[in-house]
Amino acid sequence: MTHSPYDDAAGMNSGADQSAVRADGPSRNKSFAGSPFANGPLVLEPLYRPDLIIFDWHGTLVDTLDAVYASMQEVLLQLESLDLLKDLVDEADTRTEAEARLVRYIRIYRKLHPSILAEKKHSRTELFNIIFGDNEQAKSIAHAAYNEQYRQNYGQVRPFQNGIEDYLANFAAAGIRLAVATNRSREFLEAEFSSLGDWGRYFSVTVCADEVDSYKPRPEILLEVLKRASVSTGAPVKAWYFGDSPTDMLTAWRARQHLTSTAAADQIRGVYFNAAHWDTSWMDALLAEPAEKREPSLVPAAACASFGQLRTLLANCFSGADDGPDIASIALTDPEFPAYDARQPPPSRIEPDWHPAVARLSEPRVILFDWHATLVDTLDAMYHAVDDMLLQLDSLALTSHLMSPSQSRTLEDARLVEHVRHYRQLHPKVRADRKISRTDIFEVLFGDDQDAKNRAHAAFTHHYRAHFGTVLPFEPGIRPMLEGLHELGIVTGIITNRDREFFEQELAIVEDGSWVSLFDTDICGDDTQLRKPHPHQILKALDNLKRAPGRDVWYVGDSTTDIRAAAKAGVTGVFFNGAQWDQNWLIRIFPGSEQFPDKPDVVVNDFSEFWALVLACQAKIREGGRQRRR
Repeated sequence: MTHSPYDDAAGMNSGADQSAVRADGPSRNKSFAGSPFANGPLVLEPLYRPDLIIFDWHGTLVDTLDAVYASMQEVLLQLESLDLLKDLVDEADTRTEAEARLVRYIRIYRKLHPSILAEKKHSRTELFNIIFGDNEQAKSIAHAAYNEQYRQNYGQVRPFQNGIEDYLANFAAAGIRLAVATNRSREFLEAEFSSLGDWGRYFSVTVCADEVDSYKPRPEILLEVLKRASVSTGAPVKAWYFGDSPTDMLTAWRARQHLTSTAAADQIRGVYFNAAHWDTSWMDALLAEPAEKREPSLVPAAACASFGQLRTLLANCFSGADDGPDIASIALTDPEFPAYDARQPPPSRIEPDWHPAVARLSEPRVILFDWHATLVDTLDAMYHAVDDMLLQLDSLALTSHLMSPSQSRTLEDARLVEHVRHYRQLHPKVRADRKISRTDIFEVLFGDDQDAKNRAHAAFTHHYRAHFGTVLPFEPGIRPMLEGLHELGIVTGIITNRDREFFEQELAIVEDGSWVSLFDTDICGDDTQLRKPHPHQILKALDNLKRAPGRDVWYVGDSTTDIRAAAKAGVTGVFFNGAQWDQNWLIRIFPGSEQFPDKPDVVVNDFSEFWALVLACQAKIREGGRQRRR
């Protein structure tokens, strides 16, 4: 047999007359530790020779990521109007902590988590399955809304990997029929097919989600492909389903279970395409033994990292015939076939890391927290009130007080000022991001003009009365964390630019009033002459507590305004990165320049990290004491 340049032949198929790749040789591997695909595809159970390969579309054969993610973002902005917020899955019912964080982020910000946008590894089907769970009605509404948005965004489509058309032609030359099963609607698939030239000629069957009753991971799409394929030949079908997501593998398993339960002659196996370059820990989770809330059906029959490895897998399946190489083996092992490189992963997103800061931080004796977007979520009411206030810029005589863009901290700040000046409303990106507080907005718009900011805050307060009322913990577990701080002997308090009339009502209703006794002091925006970023509120809180400013006082907040206030008060500034900015963005908003010198002492991404930081600082002090006693 002549081997393909991609072949990892040793141990893959040693039997002279076998028609299936064995799963007990060296390629059999229940762990993806190290470089799992360095020696070729992985075989996890015996594979038969397929007469049909069914391909997923997006993320497998083609790249339409830009349109997919733009459409997803538009759908998430409509969650409230679609009445889908109530249908978001409970965080406790998600499979992983990462999925819980995604649901939390979408609930608060109505957009995808930045790490997902950076990696672009998830399909829209996978995302809807994560955030809506088993709620088929919610997912159906979301898919319909997505299709409406995708109609505005689709058009740019390109092969997912170099050489895919050559691979398709090679598989067809080997006598293997090809098909597509996709959650795309037919109108989009046909348009995308036409933009790729003659790709349609390689596929004998294509089935779209709007031609069956349910989207993947329900098996109807695959069962319909098998039905059409068997009708066209009059014989049972042996198929592989090649897809890039756990949803695809779950769909294949469910189709397989249906065929078994109905004693059907057709067969199907899932072959996983690690197109997204998931790391080994994620791949190991895919192969983990069944656990609570998780189906064992995500395990594929085999896994590949490229189309070259899929070709290797097929070549091994079709090798070893008694009467010499057949047409399939000859085509799949042709040494003249070009050696195409696999698709490269996207650049890594750099996350802020709190660990290095422990060495220079003091153990906290007092921890003061910002309120909105740190401990609680009141974003909807806040943005509604800011919108109403900006419509009054002229009547409040504030338009002439807007900063010059040349004085802005960043280009984005300058754009916001100019947008507000021209349109009397927030820039759509700011409205969509939902990451900037009203205090930061007013700082960007009015700079050091205290009188203008005072009038803006007063107008905001007036409008906030019409919108406030719903207040939720920013993330689960905040109350136990606050109780844990008290058990450690740490004094806690609130510093908020909220007026007292709103703060006291919000404190009284969050988690049925169970937070009321958790704080030793609270200072609101109307309790001092000057609000943050001035230090007056922090200093007043410390005066109430009979404590002096110092590094053992931490102030935790989510905005540049909070960090400026901490620096001016002479306390440790902890930036709560609930908005999940990456490290590059944090460097931009905290440049440490002469004009903007204040930087956080440490950054935490959530309160589990914050709790670990507190404990690490306490442990450092205890260890230092032991070292001194020795």
